Amino acid sequence: MNATKNVAKIVDSTGTEGQKSLKIPVEDAPGQRCGLVAIVGKPNVGKSTLLNALVGQKISITSRKAQTTRHRITGICTRGASQFVFVDTPGFQTHHNTALNRSLNKTVLGAVGDVDLVLFVVEAGSFTLADAKVLSLLKEGVPTLLIANKLDNVHRRAEIAPWLQTMQTRHAFAEFVPMSAKNAKDIERLFGICEKFLPEQGWFYGEDELTDRSEKFLASEIVREKLFRFTGDELPYTSTVIIDKFDEEPSPKAGRMLRIAATIVVERDGHKAMVIGDKGERLKRIGTEARQELEKLMDCKVFIELWVKVRSGWADDEARVRSFGYE
Repeated sequence: MNATKNVAKIVDSTGTEGQKSLKIPVEDAPGQRCGLVAIVGKPNVGKSTLLNALVGQKISITSRKAQTTRHRITGICTRGASQFVFVDTPGFQTHHNTALNRSLNKTVLGAVGDVDLVLFVVEAGSFTLADAKVLSLLKEGVPTLLIANKLDNVHRRAEIAPWLQTMQTRHAFAEFVPMSAKNAKDIERLFGICEKFLPEQGWFYGEDELTDRSEKFLASEIVREKLFRFTGDELPYTSTVIIDKFDEEPSPKAGRMLRIAATIVVERDGHKAMVIGDKGERLKRIGTEARQELEKLMDCKVFIELWVKVRSGWADDEARVRSFGYE
């Protein structure tokens, strides 16, 4: 694959995408720092928005729908002599014990098992039972920062101080970071705090790499994001997207062109009609928005074709969950 400057692909010796060992430095270099930083929290607290802000580019999809992130996504940012390897995780699921949710929770547990630093993300001023469940998963001995996100939504800042005092009793946090993932100054400050916890060792990735996920994976995620954004709460979160064709060919004008065919999988005929929309207008809009964003992200011409299929009960079928790319 011709990797662009925006998207990097990592393949291990077995040919499995995105599974490269992260504990073997590329090379030992004096003065370098590198470490794994897990971003964890309940669904919809802004983990993916935070990852994108830290990397400086969109590599994890976002939407107002909870449980948008379904995979472990690594974002890489190299600044000076330090390389930050951020790991975005799905929100830990405490409802609906389906095969899909069990897969998502397994991904979360795997991500927090062997890292150098944890960013525990909560909404500033709030702490729910779902937050407590995620906090209980964190291992003793791993430094954890409390990321009090969405600070811009707190109208009375004086209420944050007593809230932080109660949070001190819940866990031995290394530091408290009230912030907004949308504020560039807050992101810069967070880098300075995280850097202190990175071990002195060689980098795991090349200086210009941004993610361990392939363009094909990102294409499926971008389509899924547009699907959720244009259907809102009407469509169950269990809908997913499968890439059937991802072909690259030269283009006289653009230099590079991608032909993508994708299937949107839903659980009921009524959901299929909802995705297609009146005279196919909603499906067309999903495709157009996805194409435009992919062209910008991958710096090439993109042709995309979308289909919708019904697969009843797939989210509770472990074999089908695995066949759709979930762990």
